[in-house]
Amino acid sequence: MARMLPVGLSVILLWAGAGLAQDKAGFVELGPNASLGGRRLLPDDSPWHRDVSRDRVDPRSDRILARIGLNTTLHPDFGTQWEGAPIGIPYVVVGKDQPRVPVQFTDADESDPGPYPIPPDAPIEGGPKGTGDRHVLVLDKDRWVLWELFNAHPLGKAGWKADSGAVWDLKTNQVRPPRWTSADAAGLPILPGLIRYDEVVGQKSLDHAVRFTLSKTRRAYLPPASHWASDRRDEDLPPMGMRLRLKAGFDLSGYAEEVRVILQALKTYGMILADNGSDIFLSGAPDPRWNDDALRQLRRVKARDFEVVEMRGIVTE
Repeated sequence: MARMLPVGLSVILLWAGAGLAQDKAGFVELGPNASLGGRRLLPDDSPWHRDVSRDRVDPRSDRILARIGLNTTLHPDFGTQWEGAPIGIPYVVVGKDQPRVPVQFTDADESDPGPYPIPPDAPIEGGPKGTGDRHVLVLDKDRWVLWELFNAHPLGKAGWKADSGAVWDLKTNQVRPPRWTSADAAGLPILPGLIRYDEVVGQKSLDHAVRFTLSKTRRAYLPPASHWASDRRDEDLPPMGMRLRLKAGFDLSGYAEEVRVILQALKTYGMILADNGSDIFLSGAPDPRWNDDALRQLRRVKARDFEVVEMRGIVTE
């Protein structure tokens, strides 16, 4: 004989079942590359969430794009794996009970001192044997604080060593002191600018600007960036913090659904220059569920399809 459940309990179970079928709004999971359940990393009035679709075009837009190379194509610097290593910048979500460990910094003067709540097996950009930037990103979901390292290496029981590190209170629009770097060349947080699977495919929405890199930059920065990483003073080179926006008339038809989500974000929020690297490489988090073939469609988009959002308040020497 079937047992009848109390009405209140039935409602609770139905709600729980619905939550299992999709990302629960605001429910942040634990672990590497965990879903944030649609929760925004930064406040709604953060520059990363600012709609720039109607901002003016910078007077130097054409000249800056020409220096980048008008036929330079976008490149997804994230995906599944390449030569056995994950593609992209990973992150790990921890709770307030994660033990903190010491971190030895090479550039201690511009780093936030430890200890940091980094798990001993935290994922490293490029994998444990990676030879690139070796970023380590840790999100404390209970305090909503982000801990980021550049060129990080585990030291066993002694903690970690890194070139630089920054701690971000994500409940505020925090900025670094002038001329300070972070775990990124521009002095910006990394995780808020990554393209993540849980938002693009899970939420079908990307509601923030995207981090990207260029090979040649200017000795200048545009706030909220706080640091440059170049000796070149040519005003036709892009400063750190510059934002590119995909032109409003760019046709999104013919692209895979996840690619359309990314391209629409580039129209609405744009992409922010955060580091020196390969030209127009879009930063994202690795995930075995990415469709690499679909992501390659981003390579159809060229620099000529963008425009530089008006830059005010550029900081130079």
